[in-house]
Amino acid sequence: MPELAIAITGARPVLDAVTPTLALAIRVQNKIADERIQSLALHCQIRIDAPLRPYAVHEQPGLRDLFGEPARWGRTLKSFLWTHVQTTVPSFTESAQSELLVPCTFDFNIASTKYLHALQDGDVPLALLFSGSAFYESPDGGLQVAPIPWTLEAAFKLPVDVWKRVIEQHYPKSAALWVHRDLFDRLDGFRRERGLGTLDEALDALLSQKNSQRSA
Repeated sequence: MPELAIAITGARPVLDAVTPTLALAIRVQNKIADERIQSLALHCQIRIDAPLRPYAVHEQPGLRDLFGEPARWGRTLKSFLWTHVQTTVPSFTESAQSELLVPCTFDFNIASTKYLHALQDGDVPLALLFSGSAFYESPDGGLQVAPIPWTLEAAFKLPVDVWKRVIEQHYPKSAALWVHRDLFDRLDGFRRERGLGTLDEALDALLSQKNSQRSA
């Protein structure tokens, strides 16, 4: 039965992806010498180990929605799920290289988006938990199948800059804003009444108006 080890060796934006996608390079090793793996069907749970990095003062406001006030982070700062992905690793004997394609979203209703957007630099500590199936040759040449246990794990420090480049590639200098349809209709009505060309201008006018009222 295979004895597998997995390491994450790098990360890159997928330039030709239709939607924002990050590629994690993985190296798979089989510790059983001369045993041929026909293929691996890998499932991966990717978690963000938020307690494993420090946070600068200017990053903290963007994290309050997730963890509360910084004074409470000793209790509230916890690991949380980013996403689930899967891949297939082709035939190999000792080791093989493959990639995990990780879809990224800029939807601020998603906890991982709020977290990643709040970070300015440094790394994102990731924990990758693997499962799935290993198809391998038995000593007599027959095909065997063995489950991959959840104890197969890997850790990786994802550079924040890589995630930001993934998002910037698809949303250059912009962000998606989801609102209720009736609120959208009111905002668009305000835009038309003021003779403004875009919703950006409408929002800017409303915020400027609010700031003027505060300073009055």
